[in-house]
Amino acid sequence: MFFHPKQLVVAAALVCASAIACSSSKSAEAPPTAPAPAAPVMKSVVSVKEFMRFTIDPIADNIFDAVTWDISKKGVIETKPRNEEDWEKVKIGAVTLAEAIYLLKVPRPFTPPGDVNNSTGPNPPELSPAQIKEKLDKDPVLWDAKIEALRNVAKEVMQIADRKDVSALFEASEDLDKACEACHLEYWYPGDRAAVDDDARQRARFEKSAKANKKK
Repeated sequence: MFFHPKQLVVAAALVCASAIACSSSKSAEAPPTAPAPAAPVMKSVVSVKEFMRFTIDPIADNIFDAVTWDISKKGVIETKPRNEEDWEKVKIGAVTLAEAIYLLKVPRPFTPPGDVNNSTGPNPPELSPAQIKEKLDKDPVLWDAKIEALRNVAKEVMQIADRKDVSALFEASEDLDKACEACHLEYWYPGDRAAVDDDARQRARFEKSAKANKKK
């Protein structure tokens, strides 16, 4: 079969165009998606007991110690934030507490090795690490709820520090104490619940009486 030169040129052009189209199509295809990197595994350094002692308790004192009323023979001694530095200390406590409390979600032992709390002998006042773990494993949602309750108070204190509201800070420090105590009564010394509840009732009666006398 005989092809005219012009036909050969056209055929060659079509082959070339086809090759370019195929190449362009392949290059336009999205590259294969690489698998997402695995999330880093967070590992604890200390036990819950140590974490509370060396992190949560000291930083919470930035809030607890910021506003107090001490009644003595000399009268009422009032402590409250009075300047920017005092309020910044409160804010530091609140921010650190709000962030740090989430570290209790990282799996960790409840006590250092060999420490069984005050859980031996007749009527022990504290639960053993094994008993605490059993409670957490049975209802992990409750554990998270206790963490969230404390975190919410810390977030509230952050806003109070920005407003520099002394009265609100005093009330929030009580809320913080209740959040801490509620967790301890659940997981650390549940046997004290009756005594704590009775103390709360006594305090409520005292405060009610004080308010009544103040109105007279």
